Amino acid sequence: MNDELFAQLVESVREGGAIMRGEKEPSRRFEITAPDVKHIRERYELSQSEFAALLGVSVKTLQNWEQGRRSPHGAARVLLRVADKHPDAVWDVVQLS
Repeated sequence: MNDELFAQLVESVREGGAIMRGEKEPSRRFEITAPDVKHIRERYELSQSEFAALLGVSVKTLQNWEQGRRSPHGAARVLLRVADKHPDAVWDVVQLS
C-alpha cells in the first residue's frame, strides 16, 4: 500500500472514531426499521401457525416478532420484505403442505 492510500485509511479510521465518540456528525445515516410482521401476516389472512410454516420459522419465533420481543434479521427480514411487497411471488414459490 502506498503512503497516500495509507494516510487516507488512517484519516478515515480517525473520522470514524470521532463519529462514534459523538465529536462529529456522520455524513449520512441509515435507518432500517423492522417489518410489521403481524400486519403482513394479517394481509395473507393466515393464522400464526400457517404463516410460520409459510416462512419456515417456528410459531414461537413468529410470536416473538409480532409481540416485539425479537426482530427478524438476515434472510428472514428479507423474506418478510418480499412477502410484504410481492405476496404473489411468495405464493408462487412457497406452498403450505
